[in-house]
Amino acid sequence: MQKETPISLADNPNVTLVTPSAPVATETHGGRAKCLQRLERLDLPVPRTVALSFRTVHRIAQGELPDIATILAQFPDGALLCVRPSSEDPDWGGPGAILNVGMNDARYVDLCENLGAEAATALYRRFVQSYAVYVARLDPDEFEGIIGDDPDALTEILHAYETETDEPFPQDPGGQLAAVLKSMARAWDGTSARLLRQAKGAPADAGLGLVVQEMIPGVGQGECGSGVLQLVNSTTGLPQITGRYLSQSQGRDALGAGAEALFLESDPRGPALEDVAPEAFVQLKEQASIMRSKLREEMQVEFVIENGRVHILDGVRVARSPRAALRIAVRLAEDGIIPREEALMRLDPHALSELLHRQVDPEAERDVIGTGIAASPGAATGKLVFTSTEAQASAARREPCILVRRETSPEDIRGMHAAVAVLTERGGMTSHAAVIGRGMGLPCIVGASSLKFHTKKKQIIAPDGRVFKAGDTVTIDGSSGQILAGQPEMLEAALDDAFNTFMGWADAARDIGIRANADTPADAQTARNFNAQGIGLCRTEHMFFEPGRLTVMREMIFAQTSEGRAAVLARLLPMQREDFVQLFRIMEGQPVCIRLFDPPLHEFLPTTRTGQRELAEALDIPVSDVTRRVESMSEYNPMLGLRGVRLGMTVPEIYEMQARAIFEATIEASRDGEAVVPEVMIPLVSAKREVELVKSRVDAVAAAVKSEMGQEFTYRLGVMVETPRAALRAAEIAPHTAFLSFGTNDLTQMTYGLSRDDAGRFMSAYIQQGVFPEDPFHVLDTEGVGELLSLGAERARQANADLTLSICGEHGGNPESISFCRAAGYDYVSCSPFRVPVARLAAAQLAIAHKIGSS
Repeated sequence: MQKETPISLADNPNVTLVTPSAPVATETHGGRAKCLQRLERLDLPVPRTVALSFRTVHRIAQGELPDIATILAQFPDGALLCVRPSSEDPDWGGPGAILNVGMNDARYVDLCENLGAEAATALYRRFVQSYAVYVARLDPDEFEGIIGDDPDALTEILHAYETETDEPFPQDPGGQLAAVLKSMARAWDGTSARLLRQAKGAPADAGLGLVVQEMIPGVGQGECGSGVLQLVNSTTGLPQITGRYLSQSQGRDALGAGAEALFLESDPRGPALEDVAPEAFVQLKEQASIMRSKLREEMQVEFVIENGRVHILDGVRVARSPRAALRIAVRLAEDGIIPREEALMRLDPHALSELLHRQVDPEAERDVIGTGIAASPGAATGKLVFTSTEAQASAARREPCILVRRETSPEDIRGMHAAVAVLTERGGMTSHAAVIGRGMGLPCIVGASSLKFHTKKKQIIAPDGRVFKAGDTVTIDGSSGQILAGQPEMLEAALDDAFNTFMGWADAARDIGIRANADTPADAQTARNFNAQGIGLCRTEHMFFEPGRLTVMREMIFAQTSEGRAAVLARLLPMQREDFVQLFRIMEGQPVCIRLFDPPLHEFLPTTRTGQRELAEALDIPVSDVTRRVESMSEYNPMLGLRGVRLGMTVPEIYEMQARAIFEATIEASRDGEAVVPEVMIPLVSAKREVELVKSRVDAVAAAVKSEMGQEFTYRLGVMVETPRAALRAAEIAPHTAFLSFGTNDLTQMTYGLSRDDAGRFMSAYIQQGVFPEDPFHVLDTEGVGELLSLGAERARQANADLTLSICGEHGGNPESISFCRAAGYDYVSCSPFRVPVARLAAAQLAIAHKIGSS
């Protein structure tokens, strides 16, 4: 029976009765309180609720309670109550709900008459046990041995409570409620809770609201119970009524009830809610559909059935995998519930990575044997191999393999292509294995220091002592950084119609170009499949590591004269030309930017005695000649040595051969397709004169090819800005080029004076101590490196207004980098092929946010 003159809380902003017009907001009372108000506005059957603001809960934690009597006055006499957390973001969590507050000996007697002894005992027992563990902070083990919901078990629990606390169980509903509120408020302010929510992105001072709601028992006469219902599958995002219902239960008991829980829809596997309470089932579906439409979101409905009557206790956003999130956003937009722009804004760009690769099924059991840095997303299962040669042999047998190395080098490229995943002991996000893995779409874990690597014995040892040998099957989860024993269930990549529709909307919204870094025809095809607008960086040196070319390349290195080098390179010319023909044809007239040869030549020479002996045999020269040549070409700091344009200046035959291959391929590819306009990029420039000299030689080769083949073509020549001096002197360089592409990998190294391959040894300590906010090789340093990018762009455009500007380092796919490039006036970014969709979505979101901000 309702009290006649309850004190009104309608206008109290801190302790308020939740009504359609009450002063409730997510920012002050939390998401749950606001959702309950929205359900009230939809006229759904929501039990009476009082919301406590963040400020009120903070005061409770400090010992200042609100007027408990006023709160109780909002509910019918004798009503049982539930207290639930209401944080601003549900992902931040909060203390667990406490049910059946107000239960005492007198209420127990009443409920025994109305609901029956078993139901009343279950309600009382639940409250006593929750209160004892979460409010009185008693050891839960004290109650585990007490079994059953009969009066004797209840008496035993009450006695156990009194024994542990030296006082009887509290009987005053007001005192119970006050204790529960204080316990939950203080739990939120605890150190562990604060650290946990901060790890999920919550600010340190994030507030907690609480909602006090009238309990609908879910136990008693007729069909009673509780459950959850949603209209989509959380893993796939496809329409599917999912959830569970459990008769004679409360809260979310149905989710943990196992075989006792009922299905929702009629199901041949067992009984369902639709069978036992068909009218209630129809109401629930209708109410869930209303919530989806009016709240503009797929919602999970928490409900209670009381003698056949449905009550909605709560509505929460459906938990979802990235693939489900995309499908849900697309369906909501296609159904006219949200605009396309909002659908695009609802998905984290980084989450797209999981859609592009196979993933370990979230429901699969994981036998984790070690962890490392998740350097390249996706998951793959294979047998362990410890050398690139073994990886190639395994691929020839069509056996999937995992390549295990202490760290990879350019010589491992063939092994990486043959493997389905890579695992290294050393390295960070910008190490060789990580960069190449992301470019290839190859799952990769680096820096797996939790494992012991014995490469000579061909073993890895897990922290628990288990030994995994060559040939053993493991799974690499490059999305989580976990190494798993065996072969768990997988989910395939989700590049379906919903994905294509979503990405089409992104392309229509964005205002900056997205290209791909692609070194091989396979990379180019991936880029094309992901709708990249061309190739922004083709690193030609990777083409020379193939078996048939490596020996020829080494022979060129040992040539003593310019004529000798040219003669050897003439044998590479048709191979290089065919590479470019394939790239041009795959890209179908879209721009292809080819970087001329960059690495130091010693990278192509063997470092082991065995390798040097094999090379001596192949070239028919003494091993001593090979050893002397290797030693003479070694450098103290190869990154800053004879490489890039410096090599093109001192060994011009290499660039001349490459230029000829590019131009001959241009003519051939243009014969049976759209006209090709290649972009030729000079690496590691630091002076205007370097550009002038290389340009004159490239122009001469172009003129010769046109004359020899009797066909005209055009090409664009540009510079890869990787040195601080090139950025600072961009005004001098720009008049001689059609484009400048800033290589942020090397530019970051040279700006910091720091090798990206060695940075992992101390980078985490630097970040923890606040020296760097983030790893500058992973997230673009917009202050230091960014200033060089801005200065270079500004000075270059002043000297050549038609200049095309871009970045093509690993940073190109990061949303933070794209934001910076948009603001600085860059024309496009280029990233690894599998990051193209991420970049496309990030660019669209930035454009939409800018549009909203300026309107």
